[in-house]
Order: sequence, then C-alpha cells, then structure tokens
Amino acid sequence: IFLILIKIRPHFMSNLGRNEIAQRREVARQRHAERMASAENHSIYISKNFFYLTCCLPDVSSKMEALAVKEQSAEEEEERETFVAFARVFSGVVRPGQRVFVLGPKYDPALGLNTLPEGCSAQSDSLPDTPHMSRSTLGGLYLLMGRELEELEEVPAGNVLGIGGLEDFVLKSATLSSSPACPPFTPLNFEATPIVRVAIEPKHPSEMPKLVRGMRLLNQADPCAEVLIQETGEHVLVTAGEVHLQRCLDDLRQRFAKIEISASKPIIPFRETVVRPPKVDMVNEDLGKQHKVAIIHQVKEDSSLGRSSDTLHVDSVGLVTLTTPNRLATVSIRAIPLPQEVMSLLESSAELIRTLEQVNMSLREGRALEVNPRTLEDIAALKDRLETLLQGHRWRNAVERIWAFGPRRYGPNILLNGVESYQRPSVWQCLNHSADKPHTTLRDLDNSIVSGFQLATLAGPMCEEPLMGVCFSLERWDVQTSASAPHQDSVEEEEDAVSQDAPGDIEAQGENAAVGQAKWRIEADCYGPVSGQLIAATKEACRHAFQAQPQRLMAAMYTCEIMATAEVLGRVYGVLGKREGRVVHEEMKEGTDMFTIKAILPVAESFGFTDEIRKRTSGLASPQLIFSHWEVISSDPYWVPTTEEEYLHFGEKADSANQALKYMNAVRRRKGLYVEEKTVEHAEKQRTLGKNK
Repeated sequence: IFLILIKIRPHFMSNLGRNEIAQRREVARQRHAERMASAENHSIYISKNFFYLTCCLPDVSSKMEALAVKEQSAEEEEERETFVAFARVFSGVVRPGQRVFVLGPKYDPALGLNTLPEGCSAQSDSLPDTPHMSRSTLGGLYLLMGRELEELEEVPAGNVLGIGGLEDFVLKSATLSSSPACPPFTPLNFEATPIVRVAIEPKHPSEMPKLVRGMRLLNQADPCAEVLIQETGEHVLVTAGEVHLQRCLDDLRQRFAKIEISASKPIIPFRETVVRPPKVDMVNEDLGKQHKVAIIHQVKEDSSLGRSSDTLHVDSVGLVTLTTPNRLATVSIRAIPLPQEVMSLLESSAELIRTLEQVNMSLREGRALEVNPRTLEDIAALKDRLETLLQGHRWRNAVERIWAFGPRRYGPNILLNGVESYQRPSVWQCLNHSADKPHTTLRDLDNSIVSGFQLATLAGPMCEEPLMGVCFSLERWDVQTSASAPHQDSVEEEEDAVSQDAPGDIEAQGENAAVGQAKWRIEADCYGPVSGQLIAATKEACRHAFQAQPQRLMAAMYTCEIMATAEVLGRVYGVLGKREGRVVHEEMKEGTDMFTIKAILPVAESFGFTDEIRKRTSGLASPQLIFSHWEVISSDPYWVPTTEEEYLHFGEKADSANQALKYMNAVRRRKGLYVEEKTVEHAEKQRTLGKNK
C-alpha cells in the first residue's frame, strides 16, 4: 500500500495544482472582465417601456416553481406589475448589475461636466444633483421573443433587448451611458400627435389614489399618450384619436388603475385668429373699400363703444385706446394677422423659444447662465428666418422690436414694442451681450404689459380658446405715478373744510389729512394697484383690438389616407363631403384596382368616421387618420347679410348652417359661457279662433 501511495502521490498533487490554477485563472478572468466593463464606454438607447406582470418574468417564474409558496402569496405576486425597457446597445457589452447614468432627452453634457467632480463615474458613491440625469443599476436583461422573455447574462453592441429595474428612472425614453459626457439621443418623433382629450375621474371618490397611480403607469407605458392636471384640478388624458382614446381607457380600467372610471365627452381644441379684410362678399361680389370697413366695424365697434365710451376708443383702422379706471395708465394696441409661414415657424420652434425666454430671464436677473453654442446658433437661425419672412413696410424692423411671445411665453403670437420713447432690450439680447439696459422710468411696469398680453392670448374673446397667428402692436403707453389733479382738488377741499372747523381740532385734522395724502401717493406709486389695473387694461385692449379685425376660428385637421376600390369610390366621397372633408390627392396603384385617396378632415368631425366609412363601403375602404395642422375656417361666425346680393341670395335672416358658428357655440356651451341662440319656450300647435268640428 505504501508503495502504491508513493506512485500515486505525484499524479494526485498535479491534479490539485491544475484545479487551483484553473480556479485562479477564472478569478483573474472575472476581475479582468469587471475592470474592462468599468473602463468600457456603454451607450444604450431606450425608446419605450413594456408592461409585464411580475409572474411572467423568467427569473421570478423559476423561483416560484422552485419554492413552495402559499396560494394567497401567489395571487398577490400575480397582481404585481413591472416595466421592461425596450432598448438597443450601441457600444459596449451590457451585463446585469452594472451602474450607469440615466440621461434624459434634455440633458446638457456641458452643464453636467461642470456640475460633476472631475473623474467621476457611475460607480461613485455620492454625486451632486444634475438636471435631467440620474444613476441606476441595471436589472435583468431579457431577449424579447414575442410574448415571452428569455433571461440573458450579457448582450454585446448592436442587439435589441429588454432591461428591467428602470421603471423609477425612465419616463418615456432615455439614454444609458457609463460617462456623463455622452450626449443624449433625441426622442422619437411620432406622426400621431396627441390632440383629443378627455377629463377622467373615478366613480368612487375614495379611489382617486388608484386613478392617479394608474394614469402615471399609462403615461409611462404609452409613448403617444399624455397625462395633464389642469388648473381646475381635473385629470386630463390626451390621445391621438378616437381609437387610441378607447384603447387607453380600456387599459386604464383593466390593467393600470383596475377601477371603474368616468370619462367626459371628447374635448376638441380650437384656436382663434384674425385675417385680412375680405375683398368679396359671400356671393363673390366685389366690395368697395368704404363698404368693407363698414362691414368689419358695423357691430363690433358700436358694441365696444356702447359699453364704456369714456375709457375705450376704437378708430376706423382698428387702433384701440383704453384707459384704466384710476386714470393713471393709457394703452393703445393694434392687432395684425401674422403670415402663415411665420405662424408655422413659431409653432414648430416652441421649445427653442422657451429656451430663449429662460436665457433672457436669467440675464434680467443678473445670473450667469451658460448656453450651448448649438442653441445659440439655432436662435440666430430663427431670428434670420423671421427677418426673411416678415417683409414689407408694416414689418419694418419688427424682429428687433419683439417684446414677448405668447401664450405661456412661447406660443405662436407676438407682442411688438411700438412705443418710440421706450427703448427696451431685445429678446435676442443673448446673441449680443452688449445690449443697452432697459429704460428705467417704464421698466417698473414692463412685466404688467407682458402679463396682460399673456392672459389675452391664452383665452380669446370668441370662445375662450388660445389665440394663434396674431401680432399685437403696443403703440402708446402712458403711466402717471404722481398725484393727479382730482386728488389735489380733493385735498384743497379738505383744507377748506379744516379751516371751517373748531380751532382745537385743526391740528389733529391737518395731521390726518397729511397722513392720508402721503398714503394715497404711496398707493398710487407702488407696484401693486397700478400694475393690477394695467394688466387688466392690456388684456381688455388686446381683446378689443382682436374684435376690431375680421376674426376667424381655427380647427385641428387630420390627414386622412384611404385605400378603396373603384366601385366604392363614390361612397367614400359622399362620407367625406358629409363631414366637411375635402380630397387633396387621388391616384390609382399600378396593376391593381385600388385607389389611394388623401383628404383633409376636421378633428371635430372624425368621431365615428371610421365606422361609418366601413359600413358604407362594406369594409372595402380602410382610412388612417394622422393629425396634420391647424386650418382657418373660412366662414365668419358673426356674419350677417349686408349687401343687396347677399339679401337676395341668403334672405333677411340668413339662417343657413354656419359651421364656424356651430363649433363656437358648442365650445361656449361646454364652458358655460353665454350662447346667443333662439329657443322656443312654448312649443304648442298654433290654433285658429274657430274650432274644427
């Protein structure tokens, strides 16, 4: 036995050494992989989130099969839900448990590098707060196989995968990176823009927290849906269309909130604007200049002057002059329609204008704010584009005189500074840091004018909808901050009254009069009362200036693409004509009998359109609706016949259907505003004096 052990010992020791060497090599390989992973730059883009039940994940299901759990705990586990992020790896090798930076779409690498300490990484223990950046640990990695998931240990670059554990850090889209210097990916642009909104509330008020949580999950799971909370406290859901709205409501009831909810009727947004005076009447007869002006101001100017002619004046060219009730401020404003190209440019550049406003606010407050050079280039390009589009005598030097944009300081409306004695800094002052300082005497109430303009553009006079494509030019602005003549007369009368009193009370009453006079002067010169009345005066002047021009309603429009055969083409045209739609383009596919029809359809007329066109064509036509643009409704909601041709064609009452008036009255009725309409109080059959026997 001893000899056998001696012969086996070298072989046994060699096996032990080989196993130890193999283990050491494996440990070294793992450490090297960890070092390489920490030093490797990762770049991952997350486009959206998927909603999964926790029990459907592969790791959880295996644990549940291995462990003997109770039925009650299993039911609770099935009710839990989680999100799996749909992502693609652009660089690096992704493994579970890695710590990465989560960069939002608005993250600025320059600001992040200035905020974070030098040499920091996602492995650091503590990091300062940086806007649009957070830090997270990757959860499970999954291979997406239809409805099932396969767990993965690592994913190299170029692959699509699912990532768990990011539901608290990613809202809709994000960029994952191991370096804070990585610029984020731009968010996806969806053709389906959310336009249809409904107000949602639970049937039982006690279930409001469940509704709030469910709407948060829906907003995170659906990239096209938006969830808003209005000033009134309503929870509003904004969707792309009728089918998308119904799908979101079903998901909210069955998957996310799991409660009974009540939804209002779909709310269709409109916009208000002004247009140039018409050249022809409703029967295409030419209008003279004097008669045209009379038509525009026939009703509006008379009604405006009839309300308060002592403080309000409207001239024949649409200039509105309004004086505040305390007679301390007077403003004159004119409304001018913006060109269609300028309106579209401002609407598409809303985010850039919002950034411009933030930069100007920091400059006014004296704070140093570093702006990305690319952002400055975009602002300069926007300014050059506006100067190119605003041509003519009316728009001379208009871009430099822009006071503010509205509503909400980034909308498609402009406030122009037409006061010659007031030289204020331009909104483009971030492009030229050597701009002059604002005028000191009128600078105190500068924000009051802007606030009144913002309120006027947020809710127009037609049906309290936001304005669009309107330029308000402030051409006069007088403010008195000292004691006025009426007050001086009252002070003299008080002094006369004091002189007639008893000698013993003269001194006390004189002191009271002096205190009252000083108090009045402080109130007249302070920011509050004058500012409040100036805000209201600016708002009312803008509304009257808007009413002094030909006003129109703007409707949201869908682009409708329909695939139909030749035998049902007439029925498709009939449904479109019934719903105020119009065909833009039609072509036939080569080699088939199918026609492709491209039409424009108002969003307000789109409800039930898909079902109706399928019923009328027996399923041979399939429409697809995508929000396209805002379009001015040509008909005037306040139109009344004025010319002889219009009386002969439409009659004296002109009670034919006015589409713009129908939309406007529907919105006013929904908002609880006054609607001028004729109603029958006693709908009884008319009788003659004699009875039929």
